[in-house]
Amino acid sequence: MKIVIDDVGKTFTNTKKEVTTALENINFTIHEKEFVVLVGPSGCGKSTLLNIVGGLLSPTTGSVYFEGIDKDPNLAIVFQEIALFPWRTVYQNVIYGLEERKVSKQEIKEKADYYIDMVGLTDFKDAYPKQLSGGMKQRVGIGRALAVEPDLLLMDEPFSALDAQTRTLMQEELLTIWNRTQLSTLYVTHNIQEAVYLADRVIVLSRHPGRIKSIIPIDMPKMGRGEEQHREQFERYAEEIWQMIRHDAVEALKE
Repeated sequence: MKIVIDDVGKTFTNTKKEVTTALENINFTIHEKEFVVLVGPSGCGKSTLLNIVGGLLSPTTGSVYFEGIDKDPNLAIVFQEIALFPWRTVYQNVIYGLEERKVSKQEIKEKADYYIDMVGLTDFKDAYPKQLSGGMKQRVGIGRALAVEPDLLLMDEPFSALDAQTRTLMQEELLTIWNRTQLSTLYVTHNIQEAVYLADRVIVLSRHPGRIKSIIPIDMPKMGRGEEQHREQFERYAEEIWQMIRHDAVEALKE
């Protein structure tokens, strides 16, 4: 299975009939079991593109389609704002998508227990969101997304609201989870180091209208990129990406 983003463009029209082009000529493919990261300056259309791939927005031009799958694709999205139901426990939040899909009670329990354990929350499955830290809430959101066993996992800056230490730990946990699930993933971030740490390929977008500046394969072992032996190569990738977006980032800041 692969997900093809074919010449996608997106324009928005405001109440004054003024047209803004958010994305233009976007072409790339997400291959099976591949972790692709979108990075670029503020306002480059990263989240818009993710929402188009996730079916939450329609492209103005072009299309997104799945090859090698004979059913409607199963998608799951993790946002920066987790939007957990405050009146539901961890367990009840994780099973929400399964309930919506009318899965049997036995299957719901089996999958919920499995994925709650995977995100490290077995001891908190009866806790309510108000009893959880920010990182734990995000893990609930990830568990909820994993429980429906999606063909494509989409993540829109899921760790950006966390403090630096928690964010680093969540990145490590996400890689461990990905290593177990091998899910095709499209991930949006403004953090270059996070992009290099997680990605098989980094797609660098330009300032609006968002166009692809470069697609950079990260030729490093998937696990252990933060170790000293990979530090020099890691920093080279980060610097290469920063130089690509630096001018656009400065211009975005002026706006």
